[in-house]
Amino acid sequence: MEEQYAYPSILLKTDLPLPLFMRGKTRDVYDLGEQLLIIATDRISAFDVVLPCGIPNKGKVLNQLSAFWFEKTEHIVSNHVLHVVNDVSDLDVYIAEDSRFDYPEYLSGRSMIVKKAQRIPVECVVRGFLSGSAWVEYQNKGTVSSLPIIKGLLESNVLPEPIFTPTTKADEGHDLPMSMDEVQKIVGTSLAKKIKNTSVNIFKFAQKYARIPASFFIADTKFEFGVENGETILIDELLTPDSSRFWDVDSYRVGQHQDSFDKQPVRDWLENSGWNKEPPAPLLPPDVIQQTSERYQQVYQRLMGKILE
Repeated sequence: MEEQYAYPSILLKTDLPLPLFMRGKTRDVYDLGEQLLIIATDRISAFDVVLPCGIPNKGKVLNQLSAFWFEKTEHIVSNHVLHVVNDVSDLDVYIAEDSRFDYPEYLSGRSMIVKKAQRIPVECVVRGFLSGSAWVEYQNKGTVSSLPIIKGLLESNVLPEPIFTPTTKADEGHDLPMSMDEVQKIVGTSLAKKIKNTSVNIFKFAQKYARIPASFFIADTKFEFGVENGETILIDELLTPDSSRFWDVDSYRVGQHQDSFDKQPVRDWLENSGWNKEPPAPLLPPDVIQQTSERYQQVYQRLMGKILE
């Protein structure tokens, strides 16, 4: 069992002398007063349960890829990023002098300072291909998220147009599908339309970008939005292997399940382990941890054009 933790660089939990705003499935968030400090740990969740072991370098990949995509999509919608922490001394600007401490070096590369925003309680999912739960629903009903889809499609077929399939945003447990009527009842007609259109526009932009330099298809992804000073902005993470499924263009084949560059090795192992998908989750074997770490870093390398440092 000790072999599971033979990775000295894994960060599972932070404990800074700052007010803890929240501890999510993968991120620890601290309250800086007017801003938040978000730290991407190496924790990993599957089937909505946090596993007891982490994935080396996962937090750095999530943080730096998110920062990359936030910058790339600023022409579509504003976001919450104020500063990406690449040097821990930069934190002095945001932390009051009487609250400063010896900043741990792990903050570099895996954390960012962001605006505070009121989170919109909708998970904005966009699908470009017929796979996963969408493929199961299509087989059974001919619909995706209750929306009718043309007949005769195969598994992993590209959809005629990307579709918006929102879900609830659950802090614990499983997210549940939502209709646009349900979204409108929660956030209003105008805001519902805005987050839908913005989500689809970001997805189309990212699809085009990932296809050319990185040879990836983005099968689906999810976004989160917040409201800050009356403006709707992107928050949380963006187009990472945790929130998106990346497929290799060269190995893509219609009519079959695709190998995703994400935590698929984790899901596959857990599915075959006999685990009932309720806490506590089992420990992952070292080879699954390593395979998953390599997949995350491959996404980073292909999109960013450099090796993770």
